[in-house]
Amino acid sequence: MSDTMDIHAILRNLPHRYPFLLVDRVLECIPGERIRAIKNVTINEPFFPGHFPHHPVMPGVLIVEALAQAAAVLSFRTMNEQPDDGSVVYLAGIDGARFKRPVTPGDQLLLEVSITRRMREVYKFACTASVDGQRAAECEIMCVRRPID
Repeated sequence: MSDTMDIHAILRNLPHRYPFLLVDRVLECIPGERIRAIKNVTINEPFFPGHFPHHPVMPGVLIVEALAQAAAVLSFRTMNEQPDDGSVVYLAGIDGARFKRPVTPGDQLLLEVSITRRMREVYKFACTASVDGQRAAECEIMCVRRPID
């Protein structure tokens, strides 16, 4: 079963908050399989004044972070749980990151993440981010859920 999520549902399924929440809407989430989400990129993002003042570009590391946040939503939906104060999903690894085109204010970043492997609370994902059908970034990421001491 596929479901969509507005910002209120995303806030229930991710512990991130402004200015670090990088998922605005979930278009499709099939627990155990894949998620499609969007990040609306605006000139009001807190990183643009410094990256770069004369030509604003979304940092690649934040594109990967947006993909990781979409992966975390997929992880929680797959486990049929929501984040709590007792655990956190960490980004544990990034492989094969490639950046194909700049992401600039006004772009809508489509985040597509698929589970490729799951072992207990460790997940591996294939990830792509695109703008208007053009691939902006791709990578494989690994996330792990850990208790907070």
